[in-house]
Amino acid sequence: MRAFLVLATIGIVSASLAATQLIARDPKNEAAAELSADGQTFGDGAKVAGPARSCVPLMSIRNSRVLSDRVIDFGNGSRSTYRVVLPQRCPQLGFEQRFTYATSLNQLCAQDIITVLQGSTPPMRGASCGLAPFQPITPAPRKR
Repeated sequence: MRAFLVLATIGIVSASLAATQLIARDPKNEAAAELSADGQTFGDGAKVAGPARSCVPLMSIRNSRVLSDRVIDFGNGSRSTYRVVLPQRCPQLGFEQRFTYATSLNQLCAQDIITVLQGSTPPMRGASCGLAPFQPITPAPRKR
């Protein structure tokens, strides 16, 4: 009887985790990684606003918004937003929506590594993934 309860509990937890991951993979957020054929608009409606940069000063980053396992928007309030489309999925980034990084410079660069933070107290270190160039964007208008 005890073995059955353990297996049933594992099945319920697994089903819950799978449902949560599906919610985190919103198709609109996944589309944010894809550029249109003309190279000027991302799948979520954000527009390219200039040439990509290898690095951005840390003082120009006030917040970040994780859209998926591959897309992070870095912003400084209302002035500018940079989109980073990672070269490959960073496991659990879209679900956890938080990460850390370390740099010895006063800027964050495409060759720097981010590490997903998992769990709550204290957070554990998850996957580490390389960044990509910082593409200035004009975000799509938010629906009300």
